[in-house]
Amino acid sequence: MTRQVQDAYVVAAVRTPVGKAPRGMFRDTRPDDLLAHVLRAVVARVPSLDLAAVDDVIVGCALPEAEQGMNVARIGLLLAGFPDSVAGLTVNRFCASGLQAVAQAADRIRLGAADVMVAGGTESMSRVPLGGNRISFNEAVFTGDADVGIAFGMGLTAENVATRWKVSREDQDAFSVESHRKALAAIAGGEFREEIAPFTITARVPDLTGERIAVVEKIVGIDEGPRAGTTMAALGSLRPVFASSGSVTAGNSSQTSDGAGAVILASEAALERFGLTPLARFVGYAVAGVAPGIMGIGPIAVVPKLLAQTGIRQADIAWIELNEAFAAQSLAVIRELGLDPSRINPLGGAIALGHPLGATGAIRTATIVHGLRRAGQRYGMVTMCVGTGMGAAGLFEAV
Repeated sequence: MTRQVQDAYVVAAVRTPVGKAPRGMFRDTRPDDLLAHVLRAVVARVPSLDLAAVDDVIVGCALPEAEQGMNVARIGLLLAGFPDSVAGLTVNRFCASGLQAVAQAADRIRLGAADVMVAGGTESMSRVPLGGNRISFNEAVFTGDADVGIAFGMGLTAENVATRWKVSREDQDAFSVESHRKALAAIAGGEFREEIAPFTITARVPDLTGERIAVVEKIVGIDEGPRAGTTMAALGSLRPVFASSGSVTAGNSSQTSDGAGAVILASEAALERFGLTPLARFVGYAVAGVAPGIMGIGPIAVVPKLLAQTGIRQADIAWIELNEAFAAQSLAVIRELGLDPSRINPLGGAIALGHPLGATGAIRTATIVHGLRRAGQRYGMVTMCVGTGMGAAGLFEAV
C-alpha cells in the first residue's frame, strides 16, 4: 500500500547576521543563545500559530559538543520559551546539517506524521573550533583500507579539486572578488533585511575608576564578512595556506563563522487551521557520496539525483545557493554541471558571507525562500559539499 504524500510549506524563515570567527561580533555569544534568538524570531513572524501545535524542533549542528552539545535543539527551544511539550532533536551531517534538519522536518509533514515542524541550525566556530575540541581519528584511516582522505583538512581537498579540475588561482580569486561584490551590493540594497533577525549583543565593561561594571548593548543586523577592499590585487598577495605550491588561500576560501537560522514548516491543514501564508513549498531533498579526498565535488553527484527525483529540469531552477566552501570546488561544480553562473549566489556566497557549518543550510534556506519571492522566480535550490565526501541539495518552489 502506497501512502499519499502531502505538501510541506515554509511559512517563516529567519537568520541571525553572520559573524566572523574567532574574533568577530559573536565571539562571546553562546550558540544556544543564537539558536534561541532565531527560534523566538521565527515564531514571532507567525503570531497566530499555537506553539503547543509544534510537533518537533530539529536543529543541525556540525560540531555538537561543548556549548552546542547536550542536544542543543532541546536546550535552544526551552531557552526560547517554547512549551515543555515540544521536543527537540539535533542532527549532524557536517556542513549540510541545517539543510538536513529542514528536509527531515519537511518529510515528517509530507508523510502525514506531523502538521507543524520547526527546523534550523546553529554553529559557533568561535566557541567550538573546526574539528572539535579533541580530534581523534580511527587509526584504520591511516593504516588500514579506509580512505585516508577522511583525515584530510578541507583545504587540502580543495587543492585536490583545483588540480584535478584544472581550476586556476586567477579564476579562484576572480570568483572570490565577485562573491564580495555581490554581497556588498545586496547589503547596500537591503536584500537581507527580510530574513535577518537583528541580535542584541550585551557586553560587560569594567570601569576601573568608578569601580563598577558597565553593561553595553549593541544591536547587530548586518553580516560581518563582506569586505569592500577585496580586489584581485589584494587576493593575489595572499600565500597558499594548505600546500606550499598550491592555489587555495584564505581569500578564496569560505570564512569561519558564527550564526543560526530557523524555519517553520506546515501542512496544508495547518495553513488553514492557523491562517498561515506560505512562502515556499518544499519540493525535495537528496544526498550522495563522493571520495573524501575530493569532498568539494559533492554537488556534482547530488544535483542530478535531486533533479531526477523531483522531475524538475536544471534549466527551470532560477536561483541556486551553491555553498562556497572554496572557490576551487564551486567553480569545478559549476563547470562540470553546466550551471548558469548568473543564477549562482546572486547575493554573494560563503566566501564573503561566511559559513557557520551546521547553520549554513538553514541560513541559506531563509535567503532563498525570501529571495525567490522578491525576484518573482519559481524554483530555487540550496546545495553544498560536505566533509568526508558528501553532497546535499534541497529544492524549493515559491508560492
